[in-house]
Amino acid sequence: MSQYLVRRALAAVPVLFGISVAVFLMMHMVPGDPAKMMLGELAVQKEAVDNMRRQLGLDDPIPVQYWRFLKGAVRGDLGRSMLENQPVARMIWQVLPSTIELTLAGLGIAIVLGFILGVTAAVRQNSWVDNASMVMALWGVSMPSFWMGLLLIFLFSLKLGWLPATGQGGIERLLMPAFTLGYLASAVIARLVRSSMLEVLRQDYVRTARAKGLRDRLVIYRHALRNALIPVVTVLGLQFGALLGGAVVVETVFSRPGIGRLAVTSILSKDFQVTQGTVLMSAVFYTLVNIAVDFSYALLDPRIRYD
Repeated sequence: MSQYLVRRALAAVPVLFGISVAVFLMMHMVPGDPAKMMLGELAVQKEAVDNMRRQLGLDDPIPVQYWRFLKGAVRGDLGRSMLENQPVARMIWQVLPSTIELTLAGLGIAIVLGFILGVTAAVRQNSWVDNASMVMALWGVSMPSFWMGLLLIFLFSLKLGWLPATGQGGIERLLMPAFTLGYLASAVIARLVRSSMLEVLRQDYVRTARAKGLRDRLVIYRHALRNALIPVVTVLGLQFGALLGGAVVVETVFSRPGIGRLAVTSILSKDFQVTQGTVLMSAVFYTLVNIAVDFSYALLDPRIRYD
């Protein structure tokens, strides 16, 4: 198991390296000059612009700039924000708890809602319950997260006045953003749980368990569901990355601080260091989650071992 962990960690290194290169090059391809944006009205003075570019290290060749960024990232130093003049790592750690809270809450809602819809639809295949569950799932896949967020704000904040529309703090400010983020993922999970459960329910050992007189609920949740979890857990790892990326839109709609809003702000202001740091941090979390998903296979299925 430990050898497998080392191999997976080593395999993640080139992935993170490729992501850092891609983000670094794309940021330099975006039109605009950070030095001019920082100087504002003084940007008309060429000497002032040249001095600012020299201070920021933007006058160095791109390979030199990337090598400087890479050496710092390996040591945990993601550089300093060009606009805020603060360490990027500190800026990320200040907003990271908010994004993790939102992502985990959204994932929890997606798992609960997705499993309820998927299992119910599989057990009552071709019934009105099955059709209604899949319609809800289809609606979730088709509904953009920003539109869902605006609808929830209009209904529960403006019309009913039950929940605050924006900001952070307390579960009442987390419910709508988490549901907005998790509903789309729940639709994907529900469809996959349904198809996996239908396949498992046709297996001989399930028919044998029922023939032995076991209660239907015990057969479904102890025998069938556990064996249907392998493909679902794989999608959960992918959905975590999707939720982490979708937090960008949700945090903007609900005015929540987080990595998403920080990344959008840095892109608009061409703050290279912050953009590179936020994307790299998101990639690290996504990689760690997928490694954890691989390990969970052995817990769900005793036949899987990492020797």
